[in-house]
Amino acid sequence: MSTNSTANNTEPQLQRGLKARHLMMIALGGSIGTGLFLASGGAISQAGPGGAIVAYAAIGIMVYFLMTSLGEMAAYMPESGSFSTYATKFVDPALGFALGWNYWYNWAITIAAELSAATLLMKFWFPDSNSMIWSGLFLLIMFGINYLSVRGFGESEYWFSMIKVATVIIFLVVGLLMIFGIMGGEAVGFDNFTVDNAPFNGGFMAMLGVFMIAGFSFQGTELIGVAAGESDEPEKNIPRAIKQVFWRIILFYILAIFVIGLLIPYTSPNLVGGDIENIAMSPFTMVFEKAGLAFAASVMNAVILSAVLSAGNSGMYASTRMLWALAKEGKAPKFFTKLNKRGIPIYCLILTASVGMVAFFASMFGDGAVYTWLLNASGMSGFIAWLGIAISHYRFRRAYVAQGRDLKDLPFKAKWFPFGPLFAFALCIIVILGQNYQALLGGQIDWNSVMVSYIGIPLFLILWLGYKLAKKTKVVKLEECQFPVKK
Repeated sequence: MSTNSTANNTEPQLQRGLKARHLMMIALGGSIGTGLFLASGGAISQAGPGGAIVAYAAIGIMVYFLMTSLGEMAAYMPESGSFSTYATKFVDPALGFALGWNYWYNWAITIAAELSAATLLMKFWFPDSNSMIWSGLFLLIMFGINYLSVRGFGESEYWFSMIKVATVIIFLVVGLLMIFGIMGGEAVGFDNFTVDNAPFNGGFMAMLGVFMIAGFSFQGTELIGVAAGESDEPEKNIPRAIKQVFWRIILFYILAIFVIGLLIPYTSPNLVGGDIENIAMSPFTMVFEKAGLAFAASVMNAVILSAVLSAGNSGMYASTRMLWALAKEGKAPKFFTKLNKRGIPIYCLILTASVGMVAFFASMFGDGAVYTWLLNASGMSGFIAWLGIAISHYRFRRAYVAQGRDLKDLPFKAKWFPFGPLFAFALCIIVILGQNYQALLGGQIDWNSVMVSYIGIPLFLILWLGYKLAKKTKVVKLEECQFPVKK
């Protein structure tokens, strides 16, 4: 359903309150987070600096094709249901149903993960504090930002993303000064980059493992498609945001990993320990401390906290809008279509926040096994959503041409069609199937590990095939695909 519907002017509508700068930072900020600040160290340790750069570059190119595919559809027909709505219109309503609920679930569970991460980060400064206080406070902040207005969400994401971007830029400047010996001692040159088996370590299989890390790092860039339904002048602003964001992502990620690889040998045991519980082992912290910045750990803790809150905030926005779109299309209970006077899907927001809170409590009690399974299932969801974008765009373009429409009328045209969506589809399949290939190798298969890693696939198939059998849906013929009527 279009957010511009004027069937009943007295009814609240989603507000087009997101400006070009908001879209830019939503797309950029969605891909810069703990994956870069923490997981990049593990990627370098696993495949060497060269292997990590190749893996991140390959995934970055795939994400570029996915974003141009999404941009072509979103600029022409901006929908808050995004790829769920596109899959319904151009592939099969059952696929749209499964993609929508899959994406809603993914971000609702991710909110709980971000709450858990935020409480651990606060323990850095307040080690004896109660976790419930911080989780409750952060959930309230996220809920409040999303409850007030879409403009409030856009502004908060703008500044959250600005903090992350500024940190990466400062890191690159400091790192380059250190490489040339202007700061932090003698020039290091390429010594660390070529130590032992570097720059490549472990061959292709090691790089395949880094594909997973890189893929998770880039997840969130598709948020721009969901935000398109509430953006101002989407036909102009979406292409602009997508064109600029790719080069910035590649620049930030590739350069950051290159700098880390030059300054820290991939054999350093500290690179493996970069996680939420040990900020001191973040490669960013290690480089800043090497430069003589004593307060590096505390500053990086604050930056990573802002990244975590940004992810939770975006997750609440994305899942709320996806659930609203599902309800508008009859794929969720009707009362979820209710908007408040400011155009916020209030019941969708309440349910999403509640699921995040319940999942967080699940992580606090017992051994957290249930929560771990939920989190692993949601981890696969991002790649499934990307698959949905690739399939939907391929069908969108073929239907557009089959119905005799002129490609010149598209506000934004994705280059290299059909190579782009086909390449993205193939690489996504490789990443999904290879997520835990180690568990399938050797004399005995580790079935528990396999189930934990791949649980998201059968859950998605149950949604897809269950809806297909219940509603007896069929693949939409190219000639019958519905395009919006342009004035």
